[in-house]
Amino acid sequence: MNPPDTKNAENNCKTAFSPALFKGRRVLVTGASRGIGRACALAFGQMGADLAILSRRAEGLSQLKKELDEISSNLLVVDEVVDVSLSLDLQESLERVQKRLGGVDILINNAGIYITEEVDGHSLTGWQSTLDTNLTSAMVASSCLIKGMVMQKWGRVINISSMSGKTGEAFGSAYSASKFGLIGLTQSMALEVARYGVTVNAVCPGWVATDMAFDQISDPQWCRLNNIDSAHSLEIARLSVPQERFIEASEVAALVTYLASDDARGITGQAINICGGLSIH
Repeated sequence: MNPPDTKNAENNCKTAFSPALFKGRRVLVTGASRGIGRACALAFGQMGADLAILSRRAEGLSQLKKELDEISSNLLVVDEVVDVSLSLDLQESLERVQKRLGGVDILINNAGIYITEEVDGHSLTGWQSTLDTNLTSAMVASSCLIKGMVMQKWGRVINISSMSGKTGEAFGSAYSASKFGLIGLTQSMALEVARYGVTVNAVCPGWVATDMAFDQISDPQWCRLNNIDSAHSLEIARLSVPQERFIEASEVAALVTYLASDDARGITGQAINICGGLSIH
């Protein structure tokens, strides 16, 4: 089975919201150059938000900025090439963004990596890099930006966790640990800022049609350790979902934009699945 067309899936960002829903709002997305982050940036851009897009992939970031400029020449788009796993670099990048945008109203902590490795003999290097990228970067970004949200009595933090943040994944212990941690961070932070009009939620996707997911599913080591035929691994993953399909990145983006809207002001501290029914069994 050939992987679905991720480019078209990520571009399909239609929502039921007004095109001007986030006009005047300032949105920061980490890991924005591809996959879910890219879909979120496009969705918010289509609804009028000014954007800060962060990624370590300069080429993908440049292409995304061009697409956002094509949506509207009135959008303010700030792009920052940064490795979010490097906390000091991330902090400096966030300071520059706040100066350019005048603050951040909505933070999407999306940046993430996945490594396949057995617990027996697990490399601390792989463990640490996964936690630094997937979890610590979210803490750093939230710590830097939450004060401004509290002061203005409005803000949104949305953390992209995973189904693997609720149920452990064999041979993906670092990833699962980081995503479980992200849900814990979500709940703790939500309690701290709830009375200030700031909501904090996590989104937990299952199999999504992104390059990162396809790289994982097609990885020979991942297939070997999970005793899966690599020639049919994509089909096996697809059929493991009750809807028998991969979720599109645009569907995740639609959930994220809803959680960022005023209609979702009563939702906080939640970890919401979007998985095609994968959580049922």
